[in-house]
Amino acid sequence: MKFNGFLMALWLMSNLALATEKTAIRIGVQATGTVAWELAALPKNPEADFELAIQKVANPEAGKVALQSGAVDVIVSDWLWVSRLRSTGADFTFYPYSSTSGALVVANGSTIRSIKDLAGKRLGIAGGELDKNWLLLQALAQKDHLDLNASVEKTVGAPPLLNEQILQKRVDALLTYWNFAAKLEAQGYRQIIDGREILKGLGITENVPTLGYVFKQSWANAHKQALNHFLAASSQAKTQICTSDAAWHGILPLTQTEDATTQATLRRHYCEGAVSQWGDEEQQAAAHIYGLLRQLSNGQLTGPAETLDAGTFWAQ
Repeated sequence: MKFNGFLMALWLMSNLALATEKTAIRIGVQATGTVAWELAALPKNPEADFELAIQKVANPEAGKVALQSGAVDVIVSDWLWVSRLRSTGADFTFYPYSSTSGALVVANGSTIRSIKDLAGKRLGIAGGELDKNWLLLQALAQKDHLDLNASVEKTVGAPPLLNEQILQKRVDALLTYWNFAAKLEAQGYRQIIDGREILKGLGITENVPTLGYVFKQSWANAHKQALNHFLAASSQAKTQICTSDAAWHGILPLTQTEDATTQATLRRHYCEGAVSQWGDEEQQAAAHIYGLLRQLSNGQLTGPAETLDAGTFWAQ
Protein backbone atom coordinates (compact mmCIF):
# COMPACT_ATOMS: atom_id res chain seq x y z
CA MET A 1 0.00 0.00 0.00
CA LYS A 2 1.02 3.60 -0.47
CA PHE A 3 1.67 4.62 3.10
CA ASN A 4 1.39 8.41 2.84
CA GLY A 5 -1.68 8.27 0.61
CA PHE A 6 -3.46 6.05 3.11
CA LEU A 7 -2.67 8.40 5.98
CA MET A 8 -3.76 11.45 4.00
CA ALA A 9 -7.09 9.79 3.26
CA LEU A 10 -7.63 9.17 6.97
CA TRP A 11 -6.84 12.80 7.76
CA LEU A 12 -9.24 14.09 5.11
CA MET A 13 -11.95 11.83 6.54
CA SER A 14 -11.41 13.41 9.94
CA ASN A 15 -12.21 16.83 8.48
CA LEU A 16 -15.66 15.58 7.58
CA ALA A 17 -16.57 14.36 11.05
CA LEU A 18 -17.73 16.61 13.88
CA ALA A 19 -16.06 15.41 17.05
CA THR A 20 -18.32 15.55 20.08
CA GLU A 21 -15.67 14.50 22.56
CA LYS A 22 -11.95 14.59 21.90
CA THR A 23 -9.68 11.69 22.81
CA ALA A 24 -6.72 12.86 24.86
CA ILE A 25 -3.42 11.48 23.54
CA ARG A 26 -0.62 11.90 26.07
CA ILE A 27 2.64 11.87 24.17
CA GLY A 28 6.17 11.88 25.60
CA VAL A 29 8.45 14.13 23.55
CA GLN A 30 12.09 15.15 23.73
CA ALA A 31 12.37 18.92 23.35
CA THR A 32 15.30 18.50 20.94
CA GLY A 33 13.80 15.65 18.88
CA THR A 34 12.13 15.73 15.48
CA VAL A 35 8.80 14.65 16.97
CA ALA A 36 8.66 18.13 18.48
CA TRP A 37 9.11 19.52 14.94
CA GLU A 38 6.10 17.60 13.66
CA LEU A 39 3.87 18.44 16.59
CA ALA A 40 4.66 22.12 16.10
CA ALA A 41 3.72 21.82 12.41
CA LEU A 42 0.59 19.75 13.04
CA PRO A 43 -2.37 21.00 10.98
CA LYS A 44 -4.82 23.08 12.99
CA ASN A 45 -8.15 21.29 12.77
CA PRO A 46 -10.82 22.41 15.28
CA GLU A 47 -12.96 19.41 14.32
CA ALA A 48 -10.27 16.85 15.09
CA ASP A 49 -11.40 14.09 17.42
CA PHE A 50 -8.15 14.09 19.42
CA GLU A 51 -6.22 16.55 21.51
CA LEU A 52 -2.57 16.22 22.43
CA ALA A 53 -1.18 16.45 25.94
CA ILE A 54 2.55 16.87 25.40
CA GLN A 55 4.84 15.72 28.19
CA LYS A 56 8.52 16.56 27.84
CA VAL A 57 11.01 13.77 28.53
CA ALA A 58 14.73 14.22 29.02
CA ASN A 59 15.92 11.39 26.77
CA PRO A 60 14.73 8.17 25.08
CA GLU A 61 15.14 6.11 28.26
CA ALA A 62 12.97 8.55 30.22
CA GLY A 63 10.33 8.21 27.50
CA LYS A 64 10.35 4.44 27.85
CA VAL A 65 9.91 4.71 31.61
CA ALA A 66 7.01 7.14 31.15
CA LEU A 67 5.27 4.80 28.70
CA GLN A 68 5.74 1.69 30.83
CA SER A 69 4.52 3.46 33.95
CA GLY A 70 1.39 4.72 32.19
CA ALA A 71 2.37 8.39 32.49
CA VAL A 72 2.03 8.78 28.69
CA ASP A 73 0.18 6.90 25.97
CA VAL A 74 2.65 7.30 23.10
CA ILE A 75 6.40 7.75 22.58
CA VAL A 76 8.76 7.30 19.64
CA SER A 77 11.13 4.36 19.97
CA ASP A 78 12.43 1.37 17.99
CA TRP A 79 10.70 -1.89 17.14
CA LEU A 80 13.43 -4.07 18.65
CA TRP A 81 12.55 -2.70 22.08
CA VAL A 82 8.87 -3.35 21.40
CA SER A 83 9.50 -6.96 20.40
CA ARG A 84 11.64 -7.53 23.47
CA LEU A 85 8.88 -6.21 25.74
CA ARG A 86 6.25 -8.31 23.99
CA SER A 87 8.31 -11.43 24.67
CA THR A 88 7.79 -10.69 28.38
CA GLY A 89 4.01 -10.40 28.01
CA ALA A 90 3.65 -6.64 27.45
CA ASP A 91 1.25 -5.52 24.72
CA PHE A 92 3.15 -2.56 23.26
CA THR A 93 3.14 -2.20 19.50
CA PHE A 94 4.87 -0.07 16.84
CA TYR A 95 3.79 2.16 13.95
CA PRO A 96 6.42 3.56 11.53
CA TYR A 97 7.68 7.10 12.01
CA SER A 98 11.08 7.38 10.28
CA SER A 99 13.63 5.29 8.41
CA THR A 100 16.50 7.75 8.95
CA SER A 101 19.43 6.00 10.57
CA GLY A 102 22.94 6.74 11.76
CA ALA A 103 26.10 7.14 9.71
CA LEU A 104 29.85 6.63 9.78
CA VAL A 105 31.61 9.97 9.29
CA VAL A 106 35.22 11.13 8.98
CA ALA A 107 37.02 14.42 8.44
CA ASN A 108 36.98 15.52 4.81
CA GLY A 109 40.75 15.07 4.46
CA SER A 110 40.79 11.64 6.10
CA THR A 111 42.47 8.72 4.35
CA ILE A 112 39.54 6.52 5.41
CA ARG A 113 37.48 5.76 2.32
CA SER A 114 35.85 2.45 3.18
CA ILE A 115 35.15 0.16 6.12
CA LYS A 116 38.39 -1.72 5.46
CA ASP A 117 40.34 1.49 6.10
CA LEU A 118 39.10 1.53 9.71
CA ALA A 119 41.62 -1.16 10.69
CA GLY A 120 44.06 0.27 13.20
CA LYS A 121 42.07 3.52 13.57
CA ARG A 122 40.31 5.16 16.54
CA LEU A 123 36.55 4.76 16.20
CA GLY A 124 33.89 6.56 18.20
CA ILE A 125 30.63 4.63 18.68
CA ALA A 126 27.44 6.32 19.85
CA GLY A 127 24.95 4.16 21.69
CA GLY A 128 27.37 1.62 23.12
CA GLU A 129 28.61 -1.82 22.18
CA LEU A 130 25.04 -3.01 21.44
CA ASP A 131 24.23 -0.16 19.04
CA LYS A 132 22.39 -1.66 16.05
CA ASN A 133 24.53 0.05 13.43
CA TRP A 134 27.73 -1.00 15.18
CA LEU A 135 26.65 -4.64 15.23
CA LEU A 136 25.57 -4.54 11.58
CA LEU A 137 28.73 -2.70 10.52
CA GLN A 138 30.76 -5.51 12.08
CA ALA A 139 28.72 -8.05 10.12
CA LEU A 140 29.39 -6.16 6.90
CA ALA A 141 33.11 -6.00 7.67
CA GLN A 142 33.16 -9.75 8.22
CA LYS A 143 32.21 -10.19 4.55
CA ASP A 144 35.66 -8.72 3.81
CA HIS A 145 37.23 -10.99 6.44
CA LEU A 146 37.77 -8.05 8.80
CA ASP A 147 37.18 -8.41 12.54
CA LEU A 148 36.24 -4.80 13.13
CA ASN A 149 35.75 -5.20 16.87
CA ALA A 150 39.32 -6.42 17.28
CA SER A 151 40.96 -4.11 14.75
CA VAL A 152 39.82 -0.66 15.94
CA GLU A 153 40.45 1.34 19.08
CA LYS A 154 36.92 1.99 20.36
CA THR A 155 35.60 5.01 22.21
CA VAL A 156 32.00 4.66 23.35
CA GLY A 157 29.99 7.63 24.57
CA ALA A 158 27.07 10.00 24.21
CA PRO A 159 26.66 11.56 20.74
CA PRO A 160 27.38 15.19 21.75
CA LEU A 161 30.60 14.18 23.49
CA LEU A 162 31.70 12.06 20.55
CA ASN A 163 31.09 14.94 18.14
CA GLU A 164 33.56 16.94 20.24
CA GLN A 165 35.99 14.01 20.15
CA ILE A 166 36.12 13.95 16.36
CA LEU A 167 36.26 17.74 16.13
CA GLN A 168 39.30 17.64 18.42
CA LYS A 169 40.83 14.77 16.37
CA ARG A 170 40.74 12.37 19.30
CA VAL A 171 38.98 9.79 17.14
CA ASP A 172 39.55 9.15 13.42
CA ALA A 173 35.99 8.15 12.56
CA LEU A 174 32.61 8.30 14.23
CA LEU A 175 29.57 6.03 13.98
CA THR A 176 26.73 8.15 15.33
CA TYR A 177 23.04 9.04 15.14
CA TRP A 178 21.76 10.73 12.00
CA ASN A 179 21.22 14.23 13.41
CA PHE A 180 24.70 14.37 14.92
CA ALA A 181 26.17 13.05 11.67
CA ALA A 182 24.23 15.73 9.78
CA LYS A 183 25.69 18.48 11.97
CA LEU A 184 29.20 17.20 11.25
CA GLU A 185 28.42 16.96 7.54
CA ALA A 186 27.41 20.63 7.59
CA GLN A 187 30.87 21.41 9.00
CA GLY A 188 32.60 19.64 6.11
CA TYR A 189 32.86 16.11 7.43
CA ARG A 190 32.38 13.23 5.00
CA GLN A 191 30.00 10.29 5.26
CA ILE A 192 31.43 6.85 4.51
CA ILE A 193 28.25 4.79 4.89
CA ASP A 194 24.87 5.09 6.58
CA GLY A 195 22.57 2.55 8.20
CA ARG A 196 20.55 1.88 5.05
CA GLU A 197 23.70 1.28 3.00
CA ILE A 198 24.98 -1.12 5.67
CA LEU A 199 21.76 -3.11 5.33
CA LYS A 200 22.03 -3.11 1.53
CA GLY A 201 25.53 -4.49 1.89
CA LEU A 202 24.02 -7.32 3.94
CA GLY A 203 21.45 -8.05 1.23
CA ILE A 204 18.47 -6.16 2.73
CA THR A 205 17.17 -3.70 0.13
CA GLU A 206 13.81 -2.80 1.68
CA ASN A 207 13.49 0.57 3.39
CA VAL A 208 12.79 -0.54 6.96
CA PRO A 209 11.78 2.13 9.51
CA THR A 210 14.16 2.54 12.41
CA LEU A 211 11.79 4.49 14.68
CA GLY A 212 8.06 4.52 15.20
CA TYR A 213 5.23 5.57 17.45
CA VAL A 214 4.95 3.06 20.28
CA PHE A 215 1.82 2.55 22.36
CA LYS A 216 -0.16 -0.19 24.07
CA GLN A 217 -2.10 -2.32 21.61
CA SER A 218 -5.09 -2.43 23.97
CA TRP A 219 -5.10 1.39 24.22
CA ALA A 220 -4.80 1.71 20.43
CA ASN A 221 -7.71 -0.65 19.80
CA ALA A 222 -9.87 1.34 22.24
CA HIS A 223 -9.03 4.67 20.55
CA LYS A 224 -8.42 3.51 16.98
CA GLN A 225 -10.16 6.31 15.09
CA ALA A 226 -8.54 9.13 17.05
CA LEU A 227 -5.13 7.46 16.88
CA ASN A 228 -5.43 6.97 13.12
CA HIS A 229 -6.33 10.63 12.71
CA PHE A 230 -3.34 11.69 14.80
CA LEU A 231 -0.99 9.49 12.75
CA ALA A 232 -2.41 10.98 9.56
CA ALA A 233 -1.94 14.51 10.89
CA SER A 234 1.65 13.66 11.86
CA SER A 235 2.35 12.42 8.34
CA GLN A 236 0.85 15.59 6.88
CA ALA A 237 3.02 17.71 9.17
CA LYS A 238 6.15 15.87 7.96
CA THR A 239 5.12 16.50 4.35
CA GLN A 240 4.61 20.19 5.10
CA ILE A 241 8.01 20.51 6.76
CA CYS A 242 9.63 18.90 3.72
CA THR A 243 7.73 20.77 1.00
CA SER A 244 6.78 24.15 2.47
CA ASP A 245 9.50 26.65 3.33
CA ALA A 246 6.97 28.53 5.46
CA ALA A 247 6.34 25.40 7.55
CA TRP A 248 10.08 24.76 7.81
CA HIS A 249 10.84 28.29 8.94
CA GLY A 250 8.13 27.94 11.57
CA ILE A 251 9.98 25.11 13.32
CA LEU A 252 13.56 26.40 12.83
CA PRO A 253 13.96 27.44 16.49
CA LEU A 254 13.43 23.79 17.46
CA THR A 255 16.55 22.76 15.48
CA GLN A 256 18.62 24.67 18.06
CA THR A 257 20.97 26.03 15.44
CA GLU A 258 21.17 29.34 13.63
CA ASP A 259 23.54 28.11 10.94
CA ALA A 260 21.75 27.93 7.57
CA THR A 261 23.95 25.11 6.24
CA THR A 262 23.32 22.97 9.31
CA GLN A 263 19.59 23.68 9.13
CA ALA A 264 19.44 22.68 5.46
CA THR A 265 21.41 19.47 6.11
CA LEU A 266 19.17 18.51 9.02
CA ARG A 267 16.08 19.11 6.90
CA ARG A 268 17.41 17.01 4.01
CA HIS A 269 18.26 14.01 6.16
CA TYR A 270 15.03 14.30 8.13
CA CYS A 271 13.00 14.27 4.91
CA GLU A 272 14.96 11.30 3.54
CA GLY A 273 13.52 9.31 6.45
CA ALA A 274 9.91 9.62 5.31
CA VAL A 275 8.21 6.20 5.24
CA SER A 276 6.35 5.83 1.93
CA GLN A 277 5.88 2.07 1.90
CA TRP A 278 5.04 -0.25 4.79
CA GLY A 279 3.81 -3.73 3.98
CA ASP A 280 4.66 -7.41 4.09
CA GLU A 281 8.04 -7.06 2.36
CA GLU A 282 9.27 -4.40 4.79
CA GLN A 283 8.00 -6.34 7.78
CA GLN A 284 9.68 -9.52 6.55
CA ALA A 285 12.90 -7.54 6.13
CA ALA A 286 12.54 -6.33 9.73
CA ALA A 287 12.23 -9.95 10.84
CA HIS A 288 15.44 -10.73 8.92
CA ILE A 289 17.22 -7.82 10.64
CA TYR A 290 15.96 -9.08 13.99
CA GLY A 291 17.52 -12.48 13.30
CA LEU A 292 20.83 -10.90 12.37
CA LEU A 293 20.92 -8.71 15.47
CA ARG A 294 19.94 -11.58 17.72
CA GLN A 295 22.86 -13.60 16.40
CA LEU A 296 25.34 -10.71 16.43
CA SER A 297 24.48 -9.69 20.00
CA ASN A 298 24.03 -13.23 21.35
CA GLY A 299 20.52 -12.22 22.32
CA GLN A 300 21.67 -9.29 24.48
CA LEU A 301 19.94 -6.71 22.27
CA THR A 302 16.85 -8.68 21.28
CA GLY A 303 16.17 -10.77 24.35
CA PRO A 304 15.63 -14.55 24.37
CA ALA A 305 12.91 -14.76 21.70
CA GLU A 306 14.19 -16.52 18.57
CA THR A 307 11.95 -14.54 16.22
CA LEU A 308 10.37 -11.11 16.04
CA ASP A 309 7.10 -11.12 17.98
CA ALA A 310 4.11 -11.32 15.66
CA GLY A 311 2.36 -8.34 17.27
CA THR A 312 5.34 -5.99 17.15
CA PHE A 313 3.85 -4.01 14.27
CA TRP A 314 0.41 -2.54 14.78
CA ALA A 315 -2.23 -3.80 12.38
CA GLN A 316 -4.68 -0.94 11.83
